[in-house]
Amino acid sequence: MSNTILTIDMITRAAVSLFKNSNMFIKNINTQYDNQFAVDGAKIGDTLRIRLPNDFVVRTGTALSAQDTSEKYTSLALQTQKGVDVAFSSAERTLKLDDYSERVLMPMMNNLAGGIAADIMSGVETGVCNFVSNVDGSGNIINPTSDTVLSAGAYLSDNSAPTSPGWKSVLDPWTEAKLVNTLSGLFNPTPEISQQYRTGKIKNALGFDFFMDQTVIKHTTGSFSAGGAMSSAGQTGGTITVSALTGTLNKGDIITIDGVYAVNRVTKLTTGKLRQFVVLADVASGGTSISIYPEIVPPVNGNAVQYQTVDSSPANAAQVRLVNKPSEIYRKNISYAPEAITLATADLVLPKGVHEAARREYDGISIRMITDYVIGTDQLATRLDVIYGYKYIRPEWTVATADKI
Repeated sequence: MSNTILTIDMITRAAVSLFKNSNMFIKNINTQYDNQFAVDGAKIGDTLRIRLPNDFVVRTGTALSAQDTSEKYTSLALQTQKGVDVAFSSAERTLKLDDYSERVLMPMMNNLAGGIAADIMSGVETGVCNFVSNVDGSGNIINPTSDTVLSAGAYLSDNSAPTSPGWKSVLDPWTEAKLVNTLSGLFNPTPEISQQYRTGKIKNALGFDFFMDQTVIKHTTGSFSAGGAMSSAGQTGGTITVSALTGTLNKGDIITIDGVYAVNRVTKLTTGKLRQFVVLADVASGGTSISIYPEIVPPVNGNAVQYQTVDSSPANAAQVRLVNKPSEIYRKNISYAPEAITLATADLVLPKGVHEAARREYDGISIRMITDYVIGTDQLATRLDVIYGYKYIRPEWTVATADKI
């Protein structure tokens, strides 16, 4: 059977499917398509509004205690447009779709998805507020173990992270290599152990689906070593005021405050573990103001409140501390519930007067492809674009699983 000229609709339909399935990180987060921009096309700066889960306090006894439904929202801006551009002849389009996908589309989609995944992964620095590590006798981060993985799961449980469709753990290639070796001796089902041996990869273990991604970031901790005592008692909210720091805090550092313990997000009872906070912006040496997530939301008059995060507000002079050693560099692998991270795309405008143009949406991803004649080079040039935004909408449903460099 002779081949036919592939249409741009056929190619775009194949491209968007390849995009979603070519990167494991993107495949394992929440992807949303917003059809409010489906008519005129989205533009850089368009904003989506995402409703966050409601929180309520449980009453004891028969007396009615009605509480407001205090809904919270977060905004996600479509702030980035990425694409891949190629030029080809009509002969290259006279192929079977499978051949064209393998030779042209697959490399395009792999690189485009990888570039977007790297962008989303950069959000780990302010989108992850829990931290686990395995340390040696001197407190230095060393290779993670099964206990490290289980501790990550405990943090997700304490923060009421949803367990369906299943927790994920994305690992740097070198972390994966170490963890496969560490877990190989566990009493797991024989087929899973055999599969790890054959592939060198973890599939599912200890409550997580594991996968590898080269975009995992390396974090450098600030040099903070002294100062940082709370300047007054009873501070709340997303910014704390402290005594002048000796050394720096870097965006993405994880800190605790003496005497301030986390609460289970459902029961509002203390977990017995210090509440961890992520630093949202760099703080210079001598700085006295630290932006943090989550906000400090204590009980009121000893009574639980909606969206409570801690068992009490900090005492005067309570000390801020790093959870790991100053100036330490580590791989910031992440364990998370997929609902914690959202990638949103929308339809880009389809221009008139071009050779051909098409748009397709698949499983929450919208891609546009345009082909036009370039008179200067006597070629048909094709551009493939995605407009997107991402946000870590529930950072408490994520955990940094540290590994030494």
